[in-house]
Amino acid sequence: MPETINQKVIAFFETIDKYYGSKTEITEGLYSRYENFEASATTWNLSEFMLIRSAYRNNGDRLMMEGEKMYYEISAKIIVDFKQPARHTYEFIELYGDSVYRITKIKFHSRY
Repeated sequence: MPETINQKVIAFFETIDKYYGSKTEITEGLYSRYENFEASATTWNLSEFMLIRSAYRNNGDRLMMEGEKMYYEISAKIIVDFKQPARHTYEFIELYGDSVYRITKIKFHSRY
């Protein structure tokens, strides 16, 4: 992961506790060909839960988020992009193979 992205991911996880108790929406997509990303050629999943806790798992280098009966992980070692496209919205892209990517969009429904 490039250092600039690494610093942004660290900053995000250092402040994620402000979202504890918030409704959290995770949209996950699997796709290939990063340069030619098309939403219609992507396999999508949607999950919603109240964020209870988060952590970084050293064994496996995983960023973890947990709700009641819900658990989600992002592999920190294979993140190739991270951005905040809107307020309370974050986007991770992981590279799982030569041309297989997972995009994870996280939206926190803020109480503010």
